[in-house]
Amino acid sequence: MSSVMAVDLTMVRARPNNSNRRYQPKCQICDQLGHIAKSCPQLHSNGVTVNCAQTSTGKDKNWLLDSAASHNITGDLANLSVHSEYDGTDEVILGDGSGLAVSHIGSLALHSPNRTFILRDTLCVPNLCKNLISVHHLTKQNNVFVELHPFHFFVKDKITGAILIRGACDNGVYTFPGKMVASSSPMVANVHERTSIDGWHKRLGHPSLKIVHNLVKNFCLPVTSKQNFSSLCSSCSINKAHRQPFRVTSLQSHAPLELIYTDVWGPASYTGIDGSRYYLLFVDHYTKYMWFYPMVTKSDVSSIFPHFKKIVENRFQTKIKTLYSDNGCEFIALKSFLSLHGITHYTTAPHTPQQNGVSERRHRHLVEIGLTLLHDASLDLSFWPHAFQTALYLINRQPTPLLQNRSPYEALFGQKPNYLKLRKFGCLCYPLTRPYNFNKMEPKSKPCIFLGYSPTQNAYKCLEPYTHKIYISRHVLFDENQQHPQSVPSQPTRQDQNLFPPFVDVQPPPVHVPSSTMPVSSPAPVLPVGAHTIATSSSGNSPSHPHIDAQPLGQLENPPNLPPPQTQNLSVPPPRVHQMTTRSMNKIFKPKQVNSVSKHPLPQTIEPTSVSQAISQPQWREAMSTELTALMKHGTWDLVPSPSNCNPVGCKWVFRVKRKADGSVDRFKARLVAKGYNQRPGLDYKETFSPVVKPATIRTIMTIAVMNGWELRQMDVNNAFLNGELTETIYMMQPSGFKDLSKPTHVCRLRKAIYGLKQAPRAWYTALKNAILQLGFHTSKADSSLFIYSQGSIISYFLVYVDDLVITGNNSTFVASIIKQLGAKFSLKDMGLLHFFLGIEVVPTQAGLFLSQHKYVRDLLSKTNMSAAKDVSTPLSTSQSLKLVDGTAPVDSSDFRRIIGSVQYLSLTRPDISFAVNKLSQFMHKPTQTHWIATKRLLRYLKQTIFHSIQISKSGLPLLTTFSDADWAGNVDDRTSTSAYISFLGSTPISWSSKKQRAVARSFTEAEYRALANAASETMWLQNLLKELGFPLKTAPQLLCDNLGATHLSFNPVNHSRMKHIQIDLHFVRDLVQQGCLQVRHVHTQDQLADLLTKPLSRQRTKLLSNKIGLADGSPILRGRIKEDCVDCVDQVNSKTKHI
Repeated sequence: MSSVMAVDLTMVRARPNNSNRRYQPKCQICDQLGHIAKSCPQLHSNGVTVNCAQTSTGKDKNWLLDSAASHNITGDLANLSVHSEYDGTDEVILGDGSGLAVSHIGSLALHSPNRTFILRDTLCVPNLCKNLISVHHLTKQNNVFVELHPFHFFVKDKITGAILIRGACDNGVYTFPGKMVASSSPMVANVHERTSIDGWHKRLGHPSLKIVHNLVKNFCLPVTSKQNFSSLCSSCSINKAHRQPFRVTSLQSHAPLELIYTDVWGPASYTGIDGSRYYLLFVDHYTKYMWFYPMVTKSDVSSIFPHFKKIVENRFQTKIKTLYSDNGCEFIALKSFLSLHGITHYTTAPHTPQQNGVSERRHRHLVEIGLTLLHDASLDLSFWPHAFQTALYLINRQPTPLLQNRSPYEALFGQKPNYLKLRKFGCLCYPLTRPYNFNKMEPKSKPCIFLGYSPTQNAYKCLEPYTHKIYISRHVLFDENQQHPQSVPSQPTRQDQNLFPPFVDVQPPPVHVPSSTMPVSSPAPVLPVGAHTIATSSSGNSPSHPHIDAQPLGQLENPPNLPPPQTQNLSVPPPRVHQMTTRSMNKIFKPKQVNSVSKHPLPQTIEPTSVSQAISQPQWREAMSTELTALMKHGTWDLVPSPSNCNPVGCKWVFRVKRKADGSVDRFKARLVAKGYNQRPGLDYKETFSPVVKPATIRTIMTIAVMNGWELRQMDVNNAFLNGELTETIYMMQPSGFKDLSKPTHVCRLRKAIYGLKQAPRAWYTALKNAILQLGFHTSKADSSLFIYSQGSIISYFLVYVDDLVITGNNSTFVASIIKQLGAKFSLKDMGLLHFFLGIEVVPTQAGLFLSQHKYVRDLLSKTNMSAAKDVSTPLSTSQSLKLVDGTAPVDSSDFRRIIGSVQYLSLTRPDISFAVNKLSQFMHKPTQTHWIATKRLLRYLKQTIFHSIQISKSGLPLLTTFSDADWAGNVDDRTSTSAYISFLGSTPISWSSKKQRAVARSFTEAEYRALANAASETMWLQNLLKELGFPLKTAPQLLCDNLGATHLSFNPVNHSRMKHIQIDLHFVRDLVQQGCLQVRHVHTQDQLADLLTKPLSRQRTKLLSNKIGLADGSPILRGRIKEDCVDCVDQVNSKTKHI
């Protein structure tokens, strides 16, 4: 009993360095204790070491449970089924503090009817007579627990609680049942050569280190040292290299557009019906929403992404922060653009597309759904762009567990999608095609194939298989149980045919662009499928046909630089019925000619972009030499050494092709321009204002000249700004291409003004004004750019618009002498009779003069890709009120402002578009899709009326008449009114305006009276101008107003309490009427000509008022159908054109 209790507190500890214990040396060859290397048996014998253990008969075979023992201990080596010598120096410490040496370590098994218990790491201590089982090792290694009772104990399963062993307590000691201990064999022999972990790794055939450690631990394989091994085997590293596992990415997003995944798919072995062979996919990481762009080539990515960025950032009012893509060249080319806009660009590792798994999985999903739709619809694979677009439309609207069973559409836009509009792809459908019929007897619909949903309109796409036209219509009837009898069956019949080609490096074929969709001079834009130019059933004149998508953002809206939907014949190949290989099968197409809206051919862009390019062409080299000669002739600069404190401005060459009114080349112009933006205000310049003549003044002078039968002569000043004297000291760099090689560091000290300087226009105006005043003219008080000569019976008028000059008078000899005298002072070019001034073509007719800007309209339509648009009869729709916030998506404000600025200049000769221009100008700071559609409608109206303009008539009495009108509270946003007036001299309109009132009018009369005050102010200015010109009026000017209240207030001295806040306007107009300067008359609303400038009108009303205000169709005039006698006079004068 005492011997058992003595070992109850056993523990393993390091053997102390006791001087009383005999020292055992360790061999440096075999790592064994008891001998040294000199006497090692391995030096004298090549045999294998054999350790034999004889079964002990004097040992106790019972196994005792010990809760204080740290290890399982046995004194008989035969109890261990697998064992090896113990290499350590540890001892088993008894209760009295003495230690016992450990000879071996191994494992054994205890068998019970229910389970076999494995006792690992069992120490063999030969001097110990008892076998101890550590409760800790038993429970840990066998997943059991022990219950100790006064007379017995249980070993139970840890999970089920079932009793596995029941043992008795003998004299206070818990003993395992004897039948569980396996009988030991009479002789156990272990043959081994001890080696390291690396050695066992190589012996076992280079398994993983985990397997090696497991074998060493479970089978007690003899090792020299468990720490002496290398964790990396060079042979395994070389021959077992493979891809590392992909872990969850650390990239996260917390809002839309924070992280955008993108990738290019293709090339497809079947070219799409729109010429596409690739598509570009964008995936928002936060909402899982996708955008789809078909492409002809991969290089289209560089133009698509800036457009995509602009639209989504404007739509969601946030910036794209991170873009994730592979290392394709199409994405590497975007690095400069991304860095410029502060977008972080993450890319995958080389040849590791798995890192872009978000895009790759979306590709697989999209392609699988798209091919399924094509197969189910029995359509040819060339329709894959429409099928993929439809698949993406549906996937964006399907719930996903990644978003808690919400759809990406709902996550991005915050509203649930409309599933009721969905139809079966490829089914039979009947769209309304009546707007495209040529007569009323044609059918109103045609059987078509449903190809998906329009991304920019709340409508469906329907293919007519006979003509291969795609109709976009909202009015469609569906038969989802049938397919079109002419559905093109899918071409591939073998299982291995699919959209993926057997190779990648394939050059895409040339794309056929129909002439009705895009002019040759402009590249075809890259659009989402369905947004290209196709037929739409929404008539331009019928507001009942909705043409705005009801969703907040389709896949992508029609951007401001794209044409409206039109008819497109898609080149869908018919079924092949012969074995001949045609040119179209080899992707060879004959280019088609583009039809222009003008009788003149479209000019080609031949202007050089650099000095080196210009010098290589003789016509531009001559133009540069002419410009430089003129600069030297005028003594423009002196070449001086560069002062130490000077700030020289740079200069550059600007090249322009000057064209005639018919678009043909007039001359090549090269201009040396200073970089005036480098000038410092207050140091390099002070005053910069330079007046130009007002448009109303130009029309007034031309009307007087035509009514009196005077000639209008036109002049142009060569290098006009070089005639202005500079008062400041300015230094300029030497012009590139013409530097003085002997003085390369010198600079030009400017003596004369040069184009580009801030003060150049004012200096030229001062020089010209002084020259004209010396000829006897005086400056008009009404317009500082108008000079009048009135001495005796001679009257002459001189108009100045920078370097374009117009002179007229009642004495042609005097006019010729003035031109000659100015030619002696300036380098003047006499251009004969007035024919092209400020972009306006002046055409003499029998009735007078016809002013046309048809060339300007044609260029504007070409720049905006609206040349092939369907024209309309009114500038604005009468059924839709424009407002600032209309719920539609925003558009690019820069393109919107550019177009509005262009049509503003067009209003010089087009009073019929004044209200439309004024209305659209109110939304330039925040344009939306509705405003953009209204702008395109205005361009479509200009296309129909391209040859319309005002005509200055010879006939007519010398009367000044002004029509005044107002649209009360017509502005929906702030309920302000619109004032408008149009003034006539005789029957010719000379001044007009359409403007929003600044204050809110509380009554119709108040709005009309404020408009009347504005019209009175303009009329008085015109009266003073005519008085200065010496043009007598028979009667006082008349103001015509269609409001009786405003008319009565103008001459009745009534001060009503409701009119106190407009007393200034009251007194202003009333005083003019009482003095006899004005006559205010009432006119019926049907005869109010200014009504065209206040509100949108119907087609009939617009046409009627346009004719009444003097707009005429110049098609017969411009095409030479009317032969006038005065045309011969023009040819005679132009033949005498000369340079003075």
